[in-house]
Order: sequence, then structure tokens, then C-alpha cells
Amino acid sequence: MFNKVSLIALSLLAIVAIPSQSLAETVIERVARTGTLTVGARVDLVPYSYVNEKEELTGYSMDLIELIREQLEKDLGKKVKLNIVVDDEISDRIKSVINGEVDIVCDTIFTWQRDKFVDFSLAYSVSGIKLLVKKDSNLSSPESFKGKRIGIVKNSLRQEAIKVIESQVTIVNINSLEEGLKAVADGKIDGLAFDGTILEGMRQTLANPDAYKVVPNESYFRHGIACMIPENDSTFLNLVNYTIAKMMDGYLTGDSRYVEMINSYFGKDGIVTIQPDVIRNFFEMMIITREQIPPKEMSAE
Repeated sequence: MFNKVSLIALSLLAIVAIPSQSLAETVIERVARTGTLTVGARVDLVPYSYVNEKEELTGYSMDLIELIREQLEKDLGKKVKLNIVVDDEISDRIKSVINGEVDIVCDTIFTWQRDKFVDFSLAYSVSGIKLLVKKDSNLSSPESFKGKRIGIVKNSLRQEAIKVIESQVTIVNINSLEEGLKAVADGKIDGLAFDGTILEGMRQTLANPDAYKVVPNESYFRHGIACMIPENDSTFLNLVNYTIAKMMDGYLTGDSRYVEMINSYFGKDGIVTIQPDVIRNFFEMMIITREQIPPKEMSAE
């Protein structure tokens, strides 16, 4: 569907500081000068950004990045390439955006605290806190978690959010998502709290996915998934938001490219199944606050 970023290329990358440019230089000006869009990404967030069986970096967020790259090429009238910087820690990812080391980071949970330091795009997905537990457990309701050990990946969720589940749980700090999955498997924690969509995607990558479940059906604490860009760069933010809105509008109007893109991750045969009405309602809610993309612009691809 789209060109993927080879993992071989990722192995050649090192996270090094890019020489700082004038503070007046916007992302679009920098891309116009260098021909490169630098992207902070993770390689373990199924279905947003992950390495597939072909050793390619792919996912919903990476396909969105490809759309943004194409829009930059169209607006600038020149070729634009992607420079992928693997950045796992959320605190490091925010610093990278602030310092100008990367131009954009997607698959990020919006929080008001983070919004003080970077700007966020339109949300292109919505999820919330769920828990990965063993399938044979009886854990699902807030009451069932009372006194249980709940793992939280450090810096991934505000601890206040977990109180929505149950104020009397025992919080266990986990260093990484992978460590949390193993802790559930080993019985060191009773459940792992994280973004529900990602937990479901990660569950399906396990050697024995049917031994686990993601609960409950309704998320405990909802949040939007969006892209972070440097603060006060309205020109680039407008381009990113326009690209997201065009993707959503294309899906709603039945454009095959966007329908296939969304369905490959969230359709009935996708990685994480989401009912089409839920997707349509979310997309409609997001773009109704903006302007519908003019048909001539949708057909100009």
C-alpha cells in the first residue's frame, strides 16, 4: 500500500543532536532546505508503529507519516525523504521535539501537561486505559482489581489516571511494555495498564495470545492519540492537521486508499478490530469542527 521504512536503515541511525538552526526556521523551511523530514518513532507499538515480519517499520502512525511526507512534497514541489530516529522514552521524545532534533513524533497520548511544551495535532485515533490479564483470571470490573498488583510503564500514564480503575490497587512501576507483558506472564503482577488498542495489538504478537485478554470492553480513561510537533509552528501544524483531516474525509467518502489503510489495522481482518460505525463516528466528530476537504483536492492525488 505505502512504501515502508526498512529496519536495516534504522540500524544505521544514531540519535545525535542536529546542529541547531535559527529559532525562526520552521519545520517546513528546514525540510525545504534539507529535503528531509526527521521523525521520532518507536518500533514496538502494535498497531501504530512496529516492525513486521519483513523487518519493515510499519503501522497506522507510520502510514500517516507517509501521507505527511507526500503532502510536504506536493506543497514544496520537491522530493522529501524520511529520517527515522528510534526514540522509546516519552520524556526523550518530548525533549527531541523541543530541541529540534526531530520534526514530528506521532502515536503519542495527548495530555494537558505535555501540551505546555509541544503542540499536538488533531487526534487521529482515540483509546483509553485497559488492562492485559491472564484469560483464566476473573479480573475485569473495578471491584475485581481491589488489592491487586497493577503494572504501569513509567512515564506512560499519570498515576492519577489509574485511580479511575480502583483507588486501592497496588501500583508496580515497570520499565517497559515488554517487561510488563513478561511480568503478567510470570505472575509478578496481576494486570498491566496501558493504552487498550496497543495492548490488544501486542497481545496478538505473543506466542500464546489466547492465554490473555484485554479488559474491560469500555476503556476506563479515554485519551486521544496525536502527533507532537514543535510549539508555535503553525504552518507545519496546519499541514499535519490538513493531512489527517484529508485521511479521515477520504475514509468517510469511500476513497479506496484511505479505506484500505484504516481497514488493514482496524477493519474486521485488521490487527485490532474496531466496528466501522465507531471509526466513522470518531472521524466525523473530528472533522466536523473543521472544513470538509474540497472534492477537487481529494481527487487531485
